[in-house]
Amino acid sequence: MLDIRKKLQNDLDAIEHELRVELPKEILKAREHGDLSENAEYKSAKERQSYLEGRKAQLQQRLASLSLVNLDKIPTDRAAYGSRVVIYEYETDREIEYRLVTPEESDLSRGMISITSPIGRSLVGKSVGDSIEIVTPSGKKEYEMRGLKTIHDTEE
Repeated sequence: MLDIRKKLQNDLDAIEHELRVELPKEILKAREHGDLSENAEYKSAKERQSYLEGRKAQLQQRLASLSLVNLDKIPTDRAAYGSRVVIYEYETDREIEYRLVTPEESDLSRGMISITSPIGRSLVGKSVGDSIEIVTPSGKKEYEMRGLKTIHDTEE
């Protein structure tokens, strides 16, 4: 979780630098070209400024919500953020391992799945032995949870 906070903070710092240093220079330079109503550089800089302000607000909100996560309240016997789960897919007769992470950390190719994704939401709160029905765009599939290591088990 510290890595994701650091990444979000770095993104926020870069946006704030662009908003405070780079964009004011661009806007000033564009104003020097005269009539602002038909000035493409000025419009572009103002649109970029608006976009960055929105992204800055999103990052600040995400950082605030991450700071509210209390690792002590994450269950020790059910899947939740940070858990590694092994599920058995009946249809293909194979086991799949996932790690439940934040949306920013998700990377399906590495088995890291967001707790807010359809699969992640289906796994949260489940224990070993539970049947799981996962609905994805490709259809509905049945699974069984065969393994679980919570964030408490996997912390180093």
